[in-house]
Amino acid sequence: MTDDKPRCEWPGEDDLMLRYHDEEWGVPVREDVRWLEYIILDGFQAGLSWKTILHRREGFRKVFHAFDPERIARMTEEEMAAACTDARIIRNRLKVRAAVRNAACFIELAAKHGSFSDFIWSFTDGRVIDNARQSIEEIPARTDLSDRLSAALKQAGFTFVGSTICYAILQSGGVVNDHLVNCFRYDELRGG
Repeated sequence: MTDDKPRCEWPGEDDLMLRYHDEEWGVPVREDVRWLEYIILDGFQAGLSWKTILHRREGFRKVFHAFDPERIARMTEEEMAAACTDARIIRNRLKVRAAVRNAACFIELAAKHGSFSDFIWSFTDGRVIDNARQSIEEIPARTDLSDRLSAALKQAGFTFVGSTICYAILQSGGVVNDHLVNCFRYDELRGG
């Protein structure tokens, strides 16, 4: 992308990262399947860069059945073993098992609350939190909100959902608007 729009710095010059920033990051999500996608992808990101995960996203979609929670929760030992050798994703046995476990927990939590989206948006009474960050250095790795979400997910049986991962999920899914105030997306997404 070669336009002159002011943006957050983190996407750099990578076209896929720029598209993700411009079209997806911070857009309020209401679809459960998208929430599960973020939970799985952000769980796999632990210790890695988002760019690494984003460039393998299509592989994750194929291996994890387009993030269909029912299909993921039913993955067999053989399917999990195959996923651990599939170069299209990050080959980490613990993270693959976590994705399957989290899909099962996701189904239970969604059933209990009407949807997973209803559950996650209940933490902010359905409102977007518009932060007013001037620089990337002001964006925290975790907040009280992500601490509470992490605790609730862990209590529900999820793994790989520490507070830092949960904050990334909240940012991706638009519960918090962490575009910098000088980024063209900040005002476009303000207030959800």
